[in-house]
Amino acid sequence: MKLSNSLSSRNSLGNVSLCQLQRAPGKVLLDAVCNHLNLVEGDYFGLEFPDHKKITVWLDLLKPIVKQIRRPKHVVVKFVVKFFPPDHTQLQEELTRYLFALQVKQDLAQGRLTCNDTSAALLISHIVQSEIGDFDEALDREHLAKNKYIPQQDALEDKIVEFHHNHIGQTPAESDFQLLEIARRLEMYGIRLHPAKDREGTKINLAVANTGILVFQGFTKINAFNWAKVRKLSFKRKRFLIKLRPDANSSYQDTLEFLMASRDFCKSFWKICVEHHAFFRLFEEPKPKPKPVLFSRGSSFRFSGRTQKQVLDYVKEGGHKKVQFERKHSKIHSIRGLAMQPTEPNSEVPKQSQQNASLTFREGAESPGSQSGQQGKELKVSAEEPGSHQSPSLKKSPPSNKKADGAIEVPMEEEEEIVKDRIQQSKPQSQQPSTGSLTGSPHLSELSINSQGGTAPVNVTLSPNLSPDAKQASPLVSPLLNDQTCPRTDDEEEVRRKRFPTDKAYFIAKEVSTTERTCLKDLEVITSWFQSTVSKEDSMPETLKSLIFPNFEPLHKFHTSFLKEIEQRLALWEGRSNAHLRGDYQRIGDVMLRNIQSLKQLTVHLWKHNEALEGLENGIKSSWRLENLCRDFELQKVCYLPLNTFLLRPLHRLVHYKQILERLCKHHPPSHADFRDCRAALAEITEMVAQLHGTMIKMENFQKLHELKKDLIGIDNLVIPGREFIRLGSLSKLSGKGLQQRMFFLFNDVLLYTSRGLTASNQFKVHGQLPLYGMTIEESEDEWGVPYCLTLRGQRQPIVVAASSQSEMEKWAEDIQMAIDLAEKNSGPAPELLASSPPDNKSPDEATAADQESEDDLSASRTSLERQPPHRGNTMVHVCWHRNTSVSMVDFSIAVENQLSGNLLRKFKNSNGWQKLWVVFTNFCLFFYKSHQDNHPLASLPLLGYSLTIPSESENIHKDYVFKLHFKSHVYYFRAESEYTFERWMEVIRSATSSASRTHHILSHKESHVY
Repeated sequence: MKLSNSLSSRNSLGNVSLCQLQRAPGKVLLDAVCNHLNLVEGDYFGLEFPDHKKITVWLDLLKPIVKQIRRPKHVVVKFVVKFFPPDHTQLQEELTRYLFALQVKQDLAQGRLTCNDTSAALLISHIVQSEIGDFDEALDREHLAKNKYIPQQDALEDKIVEFHHNHIGQTPAESDFQLLEIARRLEMYGIRLHPAKDREGTKINLAVANTGILVFQGFTKINAFNWAKVRKLSFKRKRFLIKLRPDANSSYQDTLEFLMASRDFCKSFWKICVEHHAFFRLFEEPKPKPKPVLFSRGSSFRFSGRTQKQVLDYVKEGGHKKVQFERKHSKIHSIRGLAMQPTEPNSEVPKQSQQNASLTFREGAESPGSQSGQQGKELKVSAEEPGSHQSPSLKKSPPSNKKADGAIEVPMEEEEEIVKDRIQQSKPQSQQPSTGSLTGSPHLSELSINSQGGTAPVNVTLSPNLSPDAKQASPLVSPLLNDQTCPRTDDEEEVRRKRFPTDKAYFIAKEVSTTERTCLKDLEVITSWFQSTVSKEDSMPETLKSLIFPNFEPLHKFHTSFLKEIEQRLALWEGRSNAHLRGDYQRIGDVMLRNIQSLKQLTVHLWKHNEALEGLENGIKSSWRLENLCRDFELQKVCYLPLNTFLLRPLHRLVHYKQILERLCKHHPPSHADFRDCRAALAEITEMVAQLHGTMIKMENFQKLHELKKDLIGIDNLVIPGREFIRLGSLSKLSGKGLQQRMFFLFNDVLLYTSRGLTASNQFKVHGQLPLYGMTIEESEDEWGVPYCLTLRGQRQPIVVAASSQSEMEKWAEDIQMAIDLAEKNSGPAPELLASSPPDNKSPDEATAADQESEDDLSASRTSLERQPPHRGNTMVHVCWHRNTSVSMVDFSIAVENQLSGNLLRKFKNSNGWQKLWVVFTNFCLFFYKSHQDNHPLASLPLLGYSLTIPSESENIHKDYVFKLHFKSHVYYFRAESEYTFERWMEVIRSATSSASRTHHILSHKESHVY
């Protein structure tokens, strides 16, 4: 038996000889290979070999190897990817993603992963970037001449080189990520075709994937049977049988029958289906059936190993030992001659000091004519001289002992997680900005931070999901999610709380302090971090510098002084100093009044912020250098929101002061000593807000239009005078092929619909535009038989859309009708948005063809690809896409009013203790910090779609002031320090988890919006 063809009978894997392995079950060999590679997520992989009938089969993990491999000396066992998850972001380890990238490369070379030329060129361009680094046309063409990644590669060479030019600065790990991001969207990703015939004798191919069983005709998918529809899978001789669940709306028979070449082929495919169903749908490994007393009927085969849920839980709990894995350019030395000797073949595999054999993957692509069964990278094992080194244990990391939630029959939820945690480095951060070098990696998210880019210095933490440095924890083992990194706080926290004042006014004053800290940090993004970056580059005009920084620095100075005074007052209030004066200092109104009067003197600077925002965006539009500088700055962790959002923070802070003072005035009786000052301060701040309110609304709309412009491809003039953003969200559009998910953007003059294209920047490709002038809208559920359905009839081709729920349909219908009414009051039809937009006045067939998501979207326009950020997978648009929901401009305005900061204790559903975190709520999202002194968040959690409740008795929380956030299988518990803070967190989070009704809030915003 050979792993590849270089393992002789005297070789050993670890300290177990292959002769011993032959007598062991297959799981021992797989575990030995995974341990040899230091591969934690080895459950996605398998070992395959040709049996005695030359049929490629998977090694059964329960049977002894000797019973499966008849002639071990002549058999090559291959280590390949077996289970392809629906989303590669579920792969938590860097090494796992690297091996998946090698699998994609192998499938391309063998012709197994078919795609159009544009997709193939883009895939190969990322492979080239990972192997030789940044673009150099001469070296690129030399490298492509020596390496064939796909049949007929020569015809694609120019396109490959063109795409490679767009990847400058991309690390090998980022290239792997982008490769998998593109590959997973292809129809043939992870597909192995099994020839068969249907009942009519038509030749077809069967395949199995994470979603269910697929039917292909050639390389075209013609049918799919999701696991939820499948009741039973069986085989009888050469017949493969699929028994479906009863469905009144389906035209299929109860049992489908397919004929395969032989019983062995049929049984092999049946086993693969059983394993895929168990791995992706079950919560835990199925238990073995009891052996019959007399005789057995049917196959005793069952899935063995951890399910995907158990793998994710195991990595999440940090039950494995982290091993350094550094992803490098694999062929850069041999191509560029930077080293005298060629790179060692195992330079990209983590090294162990305690092992007797080196185990690596071959990089060279096999010829396309090789057998289709030879998938994956072969393992090459070469023996070393025996020495004193101890060999690694053959035991694989044990599965989690934690009991899985739910029964085996319950299918595991499929969810595209937009969660990406960031870990904080162990050494303390410098307080001075080190801008221009903070980088991370592109990543789709649910906990997601804007951090991507190129190389990073030693003192900078990269995104753990794509960091080349394996010392970084994986996303599910970050300080946010790992109990070991945050102190446990239970009863001692309650004892400390009881020493503090219990008056509601104290907690309102404390809210001023906590939110002021966040306000000050946000101002430092502009006055310190961004200014430091600008000072190092000669890309911003002096006139623009003098417009931005001199108008923000006085405000930063004011808020620094105000925060210091607030904290001194709280210290007196709490009795931490000058305790004998506590009676005189249990108030905050005098401090608020004094500082708001000082702030009024700075109003001249606040009026300039609108000019600063417009000047920055105009400067970006006219200067490539400034655009690149701002784009790179937004990729730093400290810039956790879009850059132009920070320019709005001082105006938003005025609204917060007004709300806080309103609560204080409502709490204090008129006879209270603090009431007079609070009322006077409220009058002062109300006057300021009224003066600046119109400017703030205008700036919010201007900022939102520019933010949306970055998420869309092909728009030439989105930001024009008079255009107002109203709503964005996900709707299903009815076309010739049924309902297809589309992203809709509603403005006061036009409705755009888009799809998420396969671009390197993860942007949305505009498919069409519908002018609102002359449009009508009607509910059409009865006409089309589609729930929550609307028909939009305009000057051009009508379209039919469906919302995800009744409430979503009502929101869209209300906003579209309002926009139509406003458009009718304008002078006439809106100007065309897109020069390259597909026209809507075409035949239904043409409309259907144009509306299909095409892999040609990869090319889009070269200008768009070059000018946009490398990856935008963490914006509000993407959150709405993944959560299938929508948000309006009114929701954004309400979110501005509902910002909050403070300490919370956090607990997972299955964890024991509570972890103290500094939490900031803004932009419909919770941002988590280890402490309020941190410069950037560890992680974030977008809350759109989450449910906010109070834990029930059955959840055994038994703590006061606890609220629960729940979305699908994700459950988080948060604990506040007092009844007031508990109610405040519930209030602000509820504003994000349930969108506001426009009719309730439109009156307060309608005057300010020039729709």
